[in-house]
Amino acid sequence: MKTKISTAIYLLCVIVLSGCISRNNVTHLVPGDEYYNSKPEKIIAVDSITETKNGAGNANLPQWMHAYISGGIAELERIDLYRDRYLFIGRSEGANFTALNKWAGNYSVVKDFPRLAAARIEYRLVSAALLYPDDEYGSFFEMLIKKAFDSEYPGAIKEETFWIKTEQINEDIYSQNYEFFVFISIDKAAMQNVIRKMMAEVTADVTPTRSQGASINRLQQIFFEGF
Repeated sequence: MKTKISTAIYLLCVIVLSGCISRNNVTHLVPGDEYYNSKPEKIIAVDSITETKNGAGNANLPQWMHAYISGGIAELERIDLYRDRYLFIGRSEGANFTALNKWAGNYSVVKDFPRLAAARIEYRLVSAALLYPDDEYGSFFEMLIKKAFDSEYPGAIKEETFWIKTEQINEDIYSQNYEFFVFISIDKAAMQNVIRKMMAEVTADVTPTRSQGASINRLQQIFFEGF
């Protein structure tokens, strides 16, 4: 999965756009990829990797890391070993190796994983919408994302952590950077049960219009297709 936009960023976009587009036109407008993909994942150039957790160079990447670099989450989830699990990657980068190493070591599936889960849930909501999500789903959209951030995801496992060091020279300026990755997996059935429960609870608390209700029902039927 290439995009993980926050609710705050999304809502800010809606506020800005609503000042430029009349309400009558919004309901007939289908947002393009540039609207959803406001924060694409940083692409990793393998040739720029000079050192990793496994030693010098870039030849000793673990299978999951190599798959992620090659094609993101979609490629990672093609690994047969994880066919019954959803996979996630937490990332953090900078020049301070010690601080990043501490971040990776302290990463908690209880406290930190819900942010990754919520981002993936939000992306599925947005990608399934035919209109802007607040028009498509009404208050269901925002309420579900908030619940996703606050929910627990039993069975999530911190599989492994890994780091890479990259070096670059731009306009005769040398720079080096460390990036840490936290590889997390969760049983598909377990996560689906959590999400279905969240959607049922939110549905009971909202009063959508007739068209929004139809969209919410459709979403519940197709949510896990391509999730």
